[in-house]
Amino acid sequence: EQPSVMAEHGKQRLMDFFSRVNNALPFSGNRVTVYTDAVSMLSELLKDIYRARHHIHLEFYIFEDDAVGRLVRDALIDRARDGVKIRVLYDDVGCWKVPHDFYEQMLCEGIEVLSFLKVRFPRFTSKVNYRNHRKIVVIDGCVGFIGGMNIAIRYLKGTARQGWRDTHMRIKGGSVYAMQRAFLIDWYFVDRTLISGRKYYPPVNPAISNNCLIQIVTSSPISPWPDIMQGYVRILLEAKRYVYMETPYFIPNEPILFAMRTAALAGVDVRLMIPMRTDSKLIQWASRSFVKQTLTAGVKVYLYGKAFNHSKLLVCDDSIATCGSTNIDIRSFEHDFESNAFIFDEGMSLKFKSIFLDDQSHSLLIEDALDLDKRPFLKRLWESLVRLLSPLL
Repeated sequence: EQPSVMAEHGKQRLMDFFSRVNNALPFSGNRVTVYTDAVSMLSELLKDIYRARHHIHLEFYIFEDDAVGRLVRDALIDRARDGVKIRVLYDDVGCWKVPHDFYEQMLCEGIEVLSFLKVRFPRFTSKVNYRNHRKIVVIDGCVGFIGGMNIAIRYLKGTARQGWRDTHMRIKGGSVYAMQRAFLIDWYFVDRTLISGRKYYPPVNPAISNNCLIQIVTSSPISPWPDIMQGYVRILLEAKRYVYMETPYFIPNEPILFAMRTAALAGVDVRLMIPMRTDSKLIQWASRSFVKQTLTAGVKVYLYGKAFNHSKLLVCDDSIATCGSTNIDIRSFEHDFESNAFIFDEGMSLKFKSIFLDDQSHSLLIEDALDLDKRPFLKRLWESLVRLLSPLL
């Protein structure tokens, strides 16, 4: 019984921490559906868009002008014509290739569309600006989507080089209030328009099943603390049995690297899953030198080979799980606007654990640091040089 009591204390301390530093309130009575493919997520999103009666709020890093983007855009236009109030927030750099006509069609239908922190030369500034990397949808204040997927066809079909694997969630319940708050704060940040009212926070119907406790936690470069990163550090240092993590990009800062190594050296089963091939060669090269440092401490590192794994998830001790937009890299932790759902529930933790283990079955375990040392000297030297640029990647 003692370990379970300790686990409850650990969860309570983490919830208290997020409440203090992030004003993130924990909400019970949530029902969560997890999607591991974009087709299922997009299908449910479109159904919910057509169910909307009062408002639809969308916030994405990428809202592409392709078959998927146009499908969502046209659905939003249909709902706007039926009198539903729609607000769309996209990142200026994430969508710098998208022609303005794409958004103009929505604007002409009365949809409010804003870009986040416009830049003059996005091609040259994409890695040195503060970007909004969040992926949040709120419909009628009672249904929310959060996770790692953007609105683009590659999230369904992958790229010419490889397929795509991602994780996203649909949430019904009180924590949608927190997602609404996050969106409306971002809207105010860009537009200086304060939107409030009971219609945006309707009464919550308690979830019948899958009733779990959730905190929606945001982080940004203008926050006094790196909230999500500190949450990861706490989880790693308080873990008793295991911590499993998936991230598309692994360029950790020193606190995360220290926490991972400390947990592994203390006997915790720490597993890290990264893609065998990322969508950025520079990041792939830089991450290899960080991987070597974790291996020497006993972290098990898996290379996912079935597709490009863009999932951002963590699960610990069958009690805590998190999924959202945050990568385990310096940019996500310190420079970008991010959002994650932290779930304090055994059933959902076991669900995320099974997702990780299924992905692990399609992965290659790096046996030890010697595997990386056997590679050609020039390749290792290049990776070390690229690592020096890691704060900008």
